[in-house]
Amino acid sequence: MEYSKLVAVTGLPGLFELISSKTDGAIVRSLDDKSSRFVSSRIHNFSHLESIEVYTIRDNVNLVDVLKAMDAAGAELPSDKDAAAIKKYFETVYPDMDFERVYASDMKKMVKWFSQLKKNNVELKITEVVEEEEEVAAEPVAAPVVEEAPAKPAKAKKAPAKKKEEAPAEEKAETPKKTARKKKAE
Repeated sequence: MEYSKLVAVTGLPGLFELISSKTDGAIVRSLDDKSSRFVSSRIHNFSHLESIEVYTIRDNVNLVDVLKAMDAAGAELPSDKDAAAIKKYFETVYPDMDFERVYASDMKKMVKWFSQLKKNNVELKITEVVEEEEEVAAEPVAAPVVEEAPAKPAKAKKAPAKKKEEAPAEEKAETPKKTARKKKAE
């Protein structure tokens, strides 16, 4: 199981492996009980663990950095019921964390997630993004062959029609005007 395929789903406890995504949701597998299910994106939001950042007193760090620090500390994980013990744990494991902006509920999630990741033997690493520009520059690219369609002969434009010269005002007066007929009542 790869760390890059793991997601957290709002409204659902625990972590999930993203099996496939669809336009209206995703099929995920729970890390706890290995059950697969469809989760609608109309109801739930998905957060890739790789994209989650944690507030620190300096720059924000990726969640994997905090999880690696938890792994390196080797200390016993506190109970997720005791918020004070969890805060004390993170003060020793990751002292740069901004405890004013990182809530106790977030720290509880990190402890639960870390224990799930350890239970499932997930390697804590972020997939590195390969710059496409370097790959494109290294490979010679042949110019695409484009066939031009034969030019169609241009249609001759019609000359604008000449306006009829208006008859003098005297002639206009002589022509009878059309009047609207009255409809008969039925």
